[in-house]
Amino acid sequence: MKASRFIVLPAAAALAFGVAACGGDEESSSGSVEGGDLSGTIAIDGSSTVFPFAQAAAEQFMGENPEVKITVGQSGTSGGFEKFCAGEIDISDASRPIDAKEEVPICKKEGVEYRELEVARDGISIVTNPATEASCLTTDQLKQYWEKGSTVSNLSDLGDDADTGEPLPDAELSGYGPGTDSGTFEFFTEEVNGEEGNSRTDYQASEDDNVLVEGVTGDEAGFGYFGFSYYEQNVDALNLVSVDEGQGCVAPSVETIQSGEYSPLARPLFMYPSEEALQKPEVEAFLQFTLDNYQEIAETAQIVPMSEETAQKSSDTLSQGSASAGAN
Repeated sequence: MKASRFIVLPAAAALAFGVAACGGDEESSSGSVEGGDLSGTIAIDGSSTVFPFAQAAAEQFMGENPEVKITVGQSGTSGGFEKFCAGEIDISDASRPIDAKEEVPICKKEGVEYRELEVARDGISIVTNPATEASCLTTDQLKQYWEKGSTVSNLSDLGDDADTGEPLPDAELSGYGPGTDSGTFEFFTEEVNGEEGNSRTDYQASEDDNVLVEGVTGDEAGFGYFGFSYYEQNVDALNLVSVDEGQGCVAPSVETIQSGEYSPLARPLFMYPSEEALQKPEVEAFLQFTLDNYQEIAETAQIVPMSEETAQKSSDTLSQGSASAGAN
C-alpha cells in the first residue's frame, strides 16, 4: 500500500526562528551564490519519519530564501528511493540506508550518484490506545504478535507485562503499522521479527504515520508502532509501551535514543541528495543550512537530534563529497 502526501511549502512563509541561513551573509560552500540571492525549486520525498524534520528545515530555509520553492512529500522510504533513482526528485528522505541489493543497482543503472547524509535520530514507538494498558513488552512478545502467520488477537495471549510481572489484561487488539514501502516497516521487521518481510498482514497499514496515530487513538483496541516524533506530538492520546530486549524495560526518549540504550529500536535518519541536484546552488545551500541548524530544526520537528560528531561527518561529506555506492 502506498500512501503519498505532498505539502507544498509557501516561499513567503518566513518564520521567526532567529536562525541565520547558511549563506545569508556568507557565500554557499560552492562560493557562487549568496543565500539571500538564491532561487529555484527543490523536490524532496520519502520517509514519513523524516518528513517533519524535512518540512521544518524547508520552512526555516525559505524564511531566509523566499525565492526558493520547496516541496516535501512522504511516500515512504522505498517510495522515495524509487522516485529518486528515476531522477524525479532532488533529495530522498530515508529512515534506513539505501538497499545495497535492490535500490543501489537501480540508481547505478539510471546513472544516479548520491551522497548519504545522516540528519537526525529516531526510535520506533510501541503504543496502545489508553484504554488498553501495557507498560512493557519484550522483543519476543512483539515478535509473537507481529511475525508472519501470527494468530495473536488478545493482549493476554502475550503473557505477563515485562515491567510489573502481572498478567497482561484481557483486551482485544487491532494492529496499526507502516506499509511495506516504509523504512520503519523494514527496520522493525528485521530487528524484531528477525527477517525481511516476516510480518503479519492482517493490520491497518499506511506509510503516513499520522494515519496510524489516528487509527490507534480512535480505536480502543489500537496497538501499533511508528516514529517517536509522532508519539511526542500525541503524547496525551497514546499509551507508550517500553521495550525489553533482555536488559530491562527501556522507554524511548531523546536520551535513550541518542545513546542507543533504546535497543533495538533506535536508528539514524538520512537525506540522500543526488550529485546532479547538488550542482544546483539552492540544493547545496539548503543541505548545508540543514546541517548547520540541525539542533533547532530537530527541536521544531520534535525529533531527536544527531550528535555533534555525526553532524560534522555529514557536513564533511556534503562539502568534500564521497563516492556513492551507486557510482561503484
